[in-house]
Parts: sequence; C-alpha cells; structure tokens
Amino acid sequence: MSASRISPFSSNLGRIGAVLRRNAWQAVPTVLGIIVLNFILMELVPGDAADVIAAESGAATAESMAQLRSHFGLDLPMLQRLGSYLLNIVQLDLGVSPRHNTPVASLIFDRLGNTLLLMGTALGIAVLSGVLLGVLMSVHAGKWQDRVLSVLALLLYSTPTFWLGLMAIVLFSVKLGWLPTGGNHTIGADLAGWASVTDQLRHLFLPALATSGFFVAIFSRLTRSSMLEVNRQDYVRTAQSKGLSPTAVTFRHVLRNALIPVTTVAGMHFGALLGGATVIETVFSWPGLGRLALESVLARDYAVLLGILFLSSLLVIVVNMLVDLLQAWLDPRIQVR
Repeated sequence: MSASRISPFSSNLGRIGAVLRRNAWQAVPTVLGIIVLNFILMELVPGDAADVIAAESGAATAESMAQLRSHFGLDLPMLQRLGSYLLNIVQLDLGVSPRHNTPVASLIFDRLGNTLLLMGTALGIAVLSGVLLGVLMSVHAGKWQDRVLSVLALLLYSTPTFWLGLMAIVLFSVKLGWLPTGGNHTIGADLAGWASVTDQLRHLFLPALATSGFFVAIFSRLTRSSMLEVNRQDYVRTAQSKGLSPTAVTFRHVLRNALIPVTTVAGMHFGALLGGATVIETVFSWPGLGRLALESVLARDYAVLLGILFLSSLLVIVVNMLVDLLQAWLDPRIQVR
C-alpha cells in the first residue's frame, strides 16, 4: 500500500484518538461534579426510605425509626456518607436498595436494556425522519411543500409528548386494535424466536413514535436552516458549475456539512430523551429506568435514584463523545487543539 493511502487514514485515526483523549479528561470532573451535586440534592429532599418503610409497616415509632436509619446508615453525618458513596462508586458498587433489599446495579441493569431500546429507536426515528423532512423543506423552500411540512413540524413541536402518546393509544389500540396499549411483551404468550421479536416491536412502536414526535420537529427545522445556509457556500456553487446533478450536490456536499449542527443537537437532546422516558414509560407501562426512577422517588429510595442519575450522566457523556467522533468524520476540517 502506498504512503499516499496510509497518510489520510493515519491522520483520521490521530484526530479520532485526540477527540477521545480530550473528552475522557473532560468527563472525569464532570461525572464527579454530577455525583456530588446529586447526592447533595437528595439530602435536601425531606424524608427518606426509613419514613416510607415505617409508615407502611405501621411501626413508625421513634425507636423503630432510629433502628431503620441505623440499619441503612442514614444516621451518619452527610460528609461521611458522601465519602463512603464516592468510595463505592470507584469500586463500581452502587449500593443496596433499602426498598427492595437488592443491589442497585441489579435493579438498574434489569431495566437498562428496555430504556436503551426505546430511546435508541425514538432517536433513530427522530433523526431519520427529521433529516428527511428537512431535506424536502430545503429543496422546496418557499413552495407549498415547504409550507405544509413547516406546519406539520410546528404541530409536532407544540404537542405534549404524553398527549401524543395517549392519542396514539386511543387511535391505534382502542379504536383500530392494531397495537397493544402498553408493556414490552405479551404476558403469558411464551413466544420465542422471530415471533418474540415481532411481538416486542409491536409493543415498541407506539412509545417510540410518541417520544420522537417533538424531536422530529426540531431536527427537521434545523436541517432545513442548515442546508439553506450551506447552499450559499462557494464550494456548493463550484460543485454545481462542474455539472454535478442536483441530487449529488444535495447529498454529497450540502447534507454532509449540514448534518454537523444536527448531530450536535441530537447529542444534547439525548439527555432530554432520558428525562422524558419517565412520562412515556408511565403512559405505556414500559419497564424501563424512567418508571424505576418514579417508583424510587415515591418510595424515597434515593440509593436507586442516585444510581439512575449516575448512569444517565455516563450515557449522555458517552453519546456526546460519539457525536464528536461522528463530526470529525463528517468534516475533516474539524481540528482538535
């Protein structure tokens, strides 16, 4: 292989490695700050797991409350508990849930796959649909197609996610009977193989569609404005003057550079997707981290809630690292200082 072919490949690897090193160093203080801030916020919230457990058992006496708090370590000073929690995090130990008497990591990882499946599908639908609509809007800018799609994007943007989910249940489940109303599989069906996959996809469609609606509107408008901006660049006019077809100019030159702000916003909105999972998973009875977080708040199970917040912050950081790598691939002009 010639040196001319090796050099660009080595250069790309070097840029990607630099992006990874930079983001890894930035992630450490970010994660540490998130852990400490979440712990302090949990301390400021009134009540704890001992209050809920004692109230449910009907033994909310001063002596029983003191025993429960001592058993769960809630009677220790805040700084001591924070130090112990940080030490456990370093050892990859998220603690034990007072409510379930189960390791927090086990509770979280039992539901993590369902949340990642839902969020990944919703983000994929939002990006693909939003980019496609944005391309159509930019190609037909100022025409009736652009105006109709702009109104559609405005409707999606202004519609609350939970209302969209409820209306989807009413239409597709109650009226038409095409799709199930909730859950992630048919209870008692005992399906296997392709039948099990199909069943899960049927349960996944409505919550993913409801989750993606708001973000389709954002990505379509952003793609439209980015493509109209890129269309005015000199290199686009140069490509057109070379006799390239409009389709080749749009997808090979305009869209690739217009996707940079779209991918940036997609990475930023991944955290919003995780936050919105609580609403959608509750509406559709989807067994994910969102419902587990809501149950933990109601039960004052702050150990589980801290674990979910910690893992969510890691997921957001990893996704943004992947976005940086994608942008370095989309635009070789991006340099890492």
